[in-house]
Amino acid sequence: MATWEQLNFQNRTSPLIEQFIFLHDFILIILILIITTVFYIVLNIKINKFTKSKTADNHELEILWTFLPGIVLLLIAFPSLRLLYITEENKENSINIKTIGHQWYWSYEYTDFKNLEFDSFILPSSNNLAQFRLLDVDNHTVIPEKTPIQLFISATDVLHSWAIPNLGIKTDSAPGRLNAVNIFCIKPGLYYGQCSEICGTNHRFIPIVLDVQPIKYFKKWTQTILLNNLLQEFTWTFNS
Repeated sequence: MATWEQLNFQNRTSPLIEQFIFLHDFILIILILIITTVFYIVLNIKINKFTKSKTADNHELEILWTFLPGIVLLLIAFPSLRLLYITEENKENSINIKTIGHQWYWSYEYTDFKNLEFDSFILPSSNNLAQFRLLDVDNHTVIPEKTPIQLFISATDVLHSWAIPNLGIKTDSAPGRLNAVNIFCIKPGLYYGQCSEICGTNHRFIPIVLDVQPIKYFKKWTQTILLNNLLQEFTWTFNS
């Protein structure tokens, strides 16, 4: 049986998802008021269907139910447009990451660090209880917490979609097009996502794992990755 946590939104880990949840709750309240009002009117008409309505030829009431839906739409439009502006806003970011979708994996390149790039493949299923089936990958995308980050997302073959529900992010990855999305995580942890575009037969085998860490651990990780890449490059050159 599904729990409340599975029915509700995932944990809030960024200011963006908090704004999304606020807009959802705000619109939900408006919908409840509209449904309650309409249900009351329909029920009232049903009960008094054999009596002459007192609202016949009521011009004031006709003006009210003409302008009231417009006011409701404005109440929904302003916060929606504000949130849309926030998601598309370009800011000065500390780290830029280029994300490329492939069939069936993601590749990442930290453009602010030389030779810091890797591919991220799904891990095969195992009996390891600490591993999430069809969600875990061999190389996590590590970013520092409380740091503005921008992802530049594209693809090499077909349409993909880079999506992490915890952060409120879902951005298309299209060949020949570069989309940008801002990330700001407020607490460390592992956040899982998947390609949310039906991109082919192995669509379910292209997951995303975002590893948010404190800045000091992120610096150690970048040094380790850079050292490993240099060793691999040296080994390949020596063997060739």
